[in-house]
Amino acid sequence: MTRPRFGAHMSISGSPAMALTRGQQVGCDAIQVFTRNANRWSSSPLSEQEAADFAAARTETGIHPVVAHSSYLINLGSPDDTLWEKSADAAVTEMRRCQMLGISTYILHPGAHMGAGEEAGLARVVSGLDRALRATADTDVVITLEITAGQGSSLGHTFEQLAHMLNGSAFPGRLGICFDTAHALAAGYEFRQPETYAAMWAQFDALIGFIKLRAIHMNDSKKDLGSHVDRHDQIGQGFVTLEAFQMIVNDSRLAQVPMILETPKGPEMLEDVQNLALLRSLLVASA
Repeated sequence: MTRPRFGAHMSISGSPAMALTRGQQVGCDAIQVFTRNANRWSSSPLSEQEAADFAAARTETGIHPVVAHSSYLINLGSPDDTLWEKSADAAVTEMRRCQMLGISTYILHPGAHMGAGEEAGLARVVSGLDRALRATADTDVVITLEITAGQGSSLGHTFEQLAHMLNGSAFPGRLGICFDTAHALAAGYEFRQPETYAAMWAQFDALIGFIKLRAIHMNDSKKDLGSHVDRHDQIGQGFVTLEAFQMIVNDSRLAQVPMILETPKGPEMLEDVQNLALLRSLLVASA
């Protein structure tokens, strides 16, 4: 059986290439990065030299795939036209940076309806996705919608909502899904026993399809099933349970999907080292 590629979110502080160096230091097979500061609308342009250095570091470290996460400010579900347009334009900017860095998976939280209601919010998200995808038609960057915990008015916390976004878009071939273990549990998906695990993925496959799954965020959760609270914890220290993680890492249907940590860590990144080792220890040797 093909073994999954494990990794973690890595800082691009200093330069994008530094994220690959940091990932190599903690034992990553794959990494996730922001393409720019995740808490600011504006950023300096990405230089050709930075892109070249990033490509060289990918070759040197052997880390692949690399996926990108959107900035936190983007909200394609916003009923406010100014914020919606700013969000769509920011997504285009980040997708262009992905293109320069050779990254094809761009993970995006769908957004929040901010009181306008689910139906209106979903329509805004689909419209925003299509605007961004149309503006980047010359790229192979895939917007990868991440399941959310459903906190506040956040959209994308059910497979039905995610399927609605995929099916409503004019560019379904350039849309994918990121499954987050902490978010899914908080959203109300029970997958910690063999029976519930099988049932959840059967529902996912029926509504969305495994072919759309491009990334898995491996996060434990500080809050239990159905809490709708997004709080990540170290692997094995929260409510997701090691049994659930073991089923995921040994599921042959998921073996080609990068499994990325977004767990809390200090400057030495020792938590990443420990969490990666723990996930790898859960792999069962092939018969």
